[in-house]
Amino acid sequence: MSEGPVLVLAATGGQGRAVTDALLARGAPVRALVRDPGRDSARALTARGVEVVAGSLSDRDSLAAAMGGVAGVFAYTTPFEAGLEAEVEQGRAVLAAAARQRVPHLVFSSVAGADRDSGVPHFESKARIEAELTGGDVPYTVLGPTYFFDNTLGGARRVLDGVLDLPLPPDRPLQQLARPDLGAFAAEVLLAPAGYAGRRIELAGDAPTPARMADELGGALGRKVRFERTPLSAIDDPDMRAMWTFLNGPGYRVDIPALRAAHPEIRWTGFADWARDTWPAIR
Repeated sequence: MSEGPVLVLAATGGQGRAVTDALLARGAPVRALVRDPGRDSARALTARGVEVVAGSLSDRDSLAAAMGGVAGVFAYTTPFEAGLEAEVEQGRAVLAAAARQRVPHLVFSSVAGADRDSGVPHFESKARIEAELTGGDVPYTVLGPTYFFDNTLGGARRVLDGVLDLPLPPDRPLQQLARPDLGAFAAEVLLAPAGYAGRRIELAGDAPTPARMADELGGALGRKVRFERTPLSAIDDPDMRAMWTFLNGPGYRVDIPALRAAHPEIRWTGFADWARDTWPAIR
């Protein structure tokens, strides 16, 4: 690993926090790019010894300034604030800044299935960024996380009322990942990049069916949780409908046993353990 801190972009978001936590746990110096250093979440990073700098994923100059002297960069882009084209522009800004500063290694968090003509708009936007990254001269690794366990929290009220809603058959496995496991894997790549350069690695830690998810959520909560299948036709958002159509069709294709065997240093949290650790505190 080169000298200097590791820069984490979008450091107060879910993925950025997970990567920051993993790097700090390993004693690595961390620089965090945030939009507002005065916010409580940013001040909390400062209190933990993180070097916090102001910037934006759409501002190439602030990105380049933040990348000065770094050992590596964790990059994440999102279409869920300003749209798909805005996400692609974020990616281009990150790549341009990284090239300008000759960043030694960039880890880009994409999504599993983005390289397979999925037809999912927010997969395709990341695929466009990946294409520009792999066609450039910045050393890189692409990580492709699957569905996050935390996504279940979006339906917390229904789960607490005893129902898990998903647009899948009850016996259809859904490959998923704990955010801390993404953070730990990204930290491993950032701190020892030589073995990961130029690779695209998809990540999943478990593949529970919706029926098993409901059972394990019920076990964590100490009450019955039943699964109800949501019709695809009931999903209004075209992007989300396309994603669930993909997951009902070809779906993710991570070889989970092989991934676990190749990377025993990662905890690889199961859905049941995540549920037991997370849901009792949710009311």
